[in-house]
Amino acid sequence: MKVIDISIAIIKNAQHHFLITLRPDASHQGGKWEFPGGKIEIDETPEQAMCRELYEEVGLTASQYQLFEKLFFDYGDKQLNLYFYLVEDFTGEASGKEGQPLKWVSKSQLAEYAFPEANLSVIAKL
Repeated sequence: MKVIDISIAIIKNAQHHFLITLRPDASHQGGKWEFPGGKIEIDETPEQAMCRELYEEVGLTASQYQLFEKLFFDYGDKQLNLYFYLVEDFTGEASGKEGQPLKWVSKSQLAEYAFPEANLSVIAKL
């Protein structure tokens, strides 16, 4: 089974709220909330992928970020290398550029949303 490399942006605003988006029902782990992100292309680094996906999905440009967590996760039908970046400074106004709902939630509110299992240890670490 091919391992898929994924880069993810954990966006934290000045009010210490986090940006989450809803996965389309038809996608893997559909109907769950997530941090914006996506597959790393062949010619890019995890960092470049995070910046590209962040802009493509929600229209934000990351200006201050660091690698927060790297982990491997096996869903059985998919194996993933996940790179989570904590983005603490950015420009732009967040909008669902692919039609997906999004919201800003506090750290304590994250527990109220269903996330893919691979995200749970990272949310706990926040």
